[in-house]
Amino acid sequence: MMPSFFIAHGAPLIAIENNEYTQFLNQLGQTIQKPKAIVLFSAHWESRAQKVSEVDSYSTIYDFGGFDPSLYTIQYPAKGQLEIAKEIEDLFTQNEVPFQIETTRGLDHGAWVVLRLLYPNADIPVIAMSVNPKLTPEEQYKIGRSLASLREKDILIIGSGGTVHNLRAVKWTDNEVDSWALEFDEWLAFHLKKWDLDSLFNYEKNAPNAQYAVPPYGNEHFVPLFYAMGAADDVKKATLLHRSFRYGNLSHSVWQFG
Repeated sequence: MMPSFFIAHGAPLIAIENNEYTQFLNQLGQTIQKPKAIVLFSAHWESRAQKVSEVDSYSTIYDFGGFDPSLYTIQYPAKGQLEIAKEIEDLFTQNEVPFQIETTRGLDHGAWVVLRLLYPNADIPVIAMSVNPKLTPEEQYKIGRSLASLREKDILIIGSGGTVHNLRAVKWTDNEVDSWALEFDEWLAFHLKKWDLDSLFNYEKNAPNAQYAVPPYGNEHFVPLFYAMGAADDVKKATLLHRSFRYGNLSHSVWQFG
C-alpha cells in the first residue's frame, strides 16, 4: 500500500538549488514505488470550501516575488486525471465532506517545487487540492482520512507545507538553528511517532513555542500535516525521513505516514 507524505516545500529557491534537502527529495522520488497518480494538498491554495481540481493540463503559477529570475522560467507541465478526481469527489460525498470543483487553476509553488524534485519528468497525473486553515485539526484530519482508500490503488497523497514556517522570524543569512524552532519540531516528532492525536490536535496549547513556530497568521503551512496524516489513519504509523533547517528556523522535514 502506498504511504502518504508530509513534505516541506521550503523557500522557492530549492527549485534551483543543489543541497542536502533537494538531493534527499530527488532520491525519495526514485526510492518509493512510482504512483498511479498524486493527490497534493498545498499550503499555497487556501479555500473555505474544499477544492478538487478537474484540470486537464496545469499551468505553472509563480506565486512569489523577488527571487532569482530563472525561477520564473520553470515549467512543470503536469496533467490531471478526471477519473481519479471523480473518485475523490465520490469519497468526499460518502464521508460528508463538502467540496467544490476547480477547472482552471494551475499548480502553485507549494505543489510544483515538490513535484519537480520528486518526479522531474512531470509524467504522473496530479489532482491538486486546497487546504482550509480555518478548520479544526480534527476536521482537516477527517478530510485526509476520507481518502485513505486511494492508497490501496497506488495513489500517492502528499501534504505540502512546513512544520516551522514563520516568515517574520527567518534569517536569510543565518543557518544556525534557533532553539525555539528545534524545540517545537522535537515536540511534534515525539507526538507524531506516538500518533498522539489528542496532543497534536491541541498543539497550539500543548507544544512549546507553538505561537512562534506556527503563527496564527501563517498556520496554512502547518495544516497539510493533518491532511496527510489522516490519509494513513488505518495504519497510524509515522516515520521521520528527513529534517533540516534553513535560514535559522525554516524547517525542511519529510514525514511518511503508513
